[in-house]
Amino acid sequence: MTSHLLLVDAHHYAFRSFHAIRSLHAPDGTPTNAIFGFIKTLQKIVGILSPTHVCVVWDGGLDEQRTREWPAYKANRSETPQDLAAQIPQIVAWLDAAGWPQFVRPGTEADDWIGTLAHQASARAWAVTIASADKDFMQLVTPEVRLLNPNDKSERPWGPPEVEAKTGVPPTLVADWLALVGDSVDNIPGIPGVGPKTAADLLRRFGSAQGVLAAAPSIKAEKLRAELLGAAETLRRNAVMVRLKCDLPGGPALDQLTPRPGDPALLRPMYQRWNFRSLLAALGPEGPALQGELL
Repeated sequence: MTSHLLLVDAHHYAFRSFHAIRSLHAPDGTPTNAIFGFIKTLQKIVGILSPTHVCVVWDGGLDEQRTREWPAYKANRSETPQDLAAQIPQIVAWLDAAGWPQFVRPGTEADDWIGTLAHQASARAWAVTIASADKDFMQLVTPEVRLLNPNDKSERPWGPPEVEAKTGVPPTLVADWLALVGDSVDNIPGIPGVGPKTAADLLRRFGSAQGVLAAAPSIKAEKLRAELLGAAETLRRNAVMVRLKCDLPGGPALDQLTPRPGDPALLRPMYQRWNFRSLLAALGPEGPALQGELL
């Protein structure tokens, strides 16, 4: 059987769960909406994909090189809501108790670790699925590495055709496309006047962001030509900002990312504290935990 690695963008799903479920609290009044949503979503993803290996990857902070290149990188993001921040350690504890491998490295971004692990797994001919709505991951997509976008109601992982349908370019040009367009979510400005469709058209014509830059003098549209002629430094900077790092040293060994059975002795008091009654019932009075059995 082919090994299949599921890589979960942990902070993305914690935030998504927190905002999707407006109000859910334990009997003592502490919020549990992000915990519940995270557990439910992970179960759903695993049910869809049936992976042999899993790694839930957390952000460890901003990348130093990116912030050096652009000090305003991600500076537009608001602070994590206190009610969400309080639930993240509990999600981490639940993942350990339920047997799901997870990873974080201080000072590095989850995106780069996901890129690194995806690269390592695909080099071993494993199938890989990345679970996230972050458009940066489209640059990693190949026939073997797919992207499960929670915003896609079809619940089918994206391959190269879906990425090209979304962006207008194949995955190999997504980083160039982002360098031209920028990324408002990460506070990375693109080239003025170059939107997604214009960027895709330019890349189809000239092959790469550098090809677009070289061809700028021949662009007929005067305003676009002027913007591109002055874009060399922006494109250089953006290439550093948007291209994921797929060669980080260290990290978990792929063979250690096999899920293990959950521990009822750890899970039972969690479910009691959170008042997750169906989860508690699924454990049974003395029987083993049913990994992934959810509310």
